[in-house]
Amino acid sequence: MEVTSTNIEAEGRARGMAARPLSIWVVSDGRTGIQNQALGLAEAVARLTPADIAIKTVRWRPAFDRWPSGLKTPAMLAPGSFDPRRVAEWPDLWIATGRASLPLSARVRGWSGSRTFVVQTQDPRWRNDRYDLIVAPAHDEVSGPNVLSITGSPHRITRERLAEAAPAFAARIAPLPHPRVAVMVGGASAAFDLPPDHSADLAERIAKAVDAAKGSLLLTYSRRTPEAAKAVMTARLSALPGWIWDGAGDNPLFAMLDGADHILVTEDSANMAAEAASTGKPVHVLPMIAKKAPGKFARLHADLQARGAACPFDGALTPWTYAPLNETERAARAVLAAMPNR
Repeated sequence: MEVTSTNIEAEGRARGMAARPLSIWVVSDGRTGIQNQALGLAEAVARLTPADIAIKTVRWRPAFDRWPSGLKTPAMLAPGSFDPRRVAEWPDLWIATGRASLPLSARVRGWSGSRTFVVQTQDPRWRNDRYDLIVAPAHDEVSGPNVLSITGSPHRITRERLAEAAPAFAARIAPLPHPRVAVMVGGASAAFDLPPDHSADLAERIAKAVDAAKGSLLLTYSRRTPEAAKAVMTARLSALPGWIWDGAGDNPLFAMLDGADHILVTEDSANMAAEAASTGKPVHVLPMIAKKAPGKFARLHADLQARGAACPFDGALTPWTYAPLNETERAARAVLAAMPNR
């Protein structure tokens, strides 16, 4: 989808002075990594035009959770879940992410009398014609008249948000020597694995690079990182100057990204790579053990490399510059351009 409007921000602000704020619902199963895609896009829209954002969490009763989307009805929703049967007024904009949201997203236009503009992120792989706009990762190779392809997925990272996060962790990060190397470690998935021996090899390569540069380390693990991999990597890397976050207290990821000079990400997460590339800092991709052909991950990394944002980690911490990716804002502009009367 090609967005031809170049003045959407100014126009949106001008309209917002006279009109009520746009009402936006962010819909997902509530998992942080999933929710942040829809929330990041909603926040980007709100930066372009006045808006009120509400978060709605959709969960299905365990007996029905794995049922096909077409068979699910609101009666199958778990207690405490958002329930469309109780909606008095539908929002202007519905932005949803993840499988749990699909049975509702596909019906919102009917329920709202076409009042609500429906945006689904990721590849729905089901009833793609039921959404007004699909914001899909280019590496998923989704096509259609209502599809906007972007590099990676929408996210919440902006320069301002990173800078806002920094002061709370300045005592830990500011004294560390440059270059500071942020390492974002993923874990086991359908496509990749992180066994202890490979974890040890990665840790050794990272340690040698940080030592050679006389720099420091800022490391976070994901919820998917195997405990054995954590133990091996922490044992090897804890002697370096820096900070390995143990999961206690507030998440320092944004502050780490703000303070970093280089960012290393394991190749199993498309989100981590795209988020890192939005900082404008060199992104190095750490190899993992592939369980199958890398497919979409290889396509994403090739895209990031073509944009000058990322390269495979070769043990060197040579700096480079590139234009930071701003795909979430591009998607937000596309949403506003596609919405009627906006």
